[in-house]
Amino acid sequence: MKKSMLFFLMIIVVPVLFAGNPLPTTKIEVYYFHFTRRCSTCQNLENVSKKAVETLYPEKVKKGEISFQSVNLDEKAGEALGARYKVDGQTLLVICGDKKIDLTEKGFLYANNSPDKLTAEIRKAVDGMMK
Repeated sequence: MKKSMLFFLMIIVVPVLFAGNPLPTTKIEVYYFHFTRRCSTCQNLENVSKKAVETLYPEKVKKGEISFQSVNLDEKAGEALGARYKVDGQTLLVICGDKKIDLTEKGFLYANNSPDKLTAEIRKAVDGMMK
């Protein structure tokens, strides 16, 4: 009888206790997809984005909780990753689990003349993923 009661508690009560407590978030990844041949804006977009991630979140980058990756779509590995995220051109994405924020338009708008605005957009997207 005691074993049945303990089994019942484990099956019914324990899941109820943990239902309101989500699992820790997965890693946040900032990807910049590009091709081998790039214009200066494409290069600036990568540089500003990488610097933003490394400057805003140095401890989380060091711990591996947040990463920045430049992905060349002309390479086999880049092509596969692009297919995974349905990317077929220059794209700036912030991804955490199944959540994805596309910052491409703002990236190209701000990379050359307003890098601080691009940094702010990256911060907004990444901070939103951490909530």
